[in-house]
Amino acid sequence: MWEHLRSVDPEVYDVVIGELNRQEYGLELIASENFASPAVIEAMGSVLTNKYAEGYP
Repeated sequence: MWEHLRSVDPEVYDVVIGELNRQEYGLELIASENFASPAVIEAMGSVLTNKYAEGYP
C-alpha cells in the first residue's frame, strides 16, 4: 500500500507509516481523538477528493 507515495515522496511516506504504527500499536488516552474507519480513509483517498465546492453554502 502507498507504493506510489513512497516513490514520489519518501519522507511523507515515512510520516504516514509512522502515524499508522502509532495508531495501530499505541494507546491513545485523549478522549476527544477519534479515528476514521478504513472505509472513510479509502474514500478520502479516492477521486472524490478532486471535487470541492468553494463558496457553496
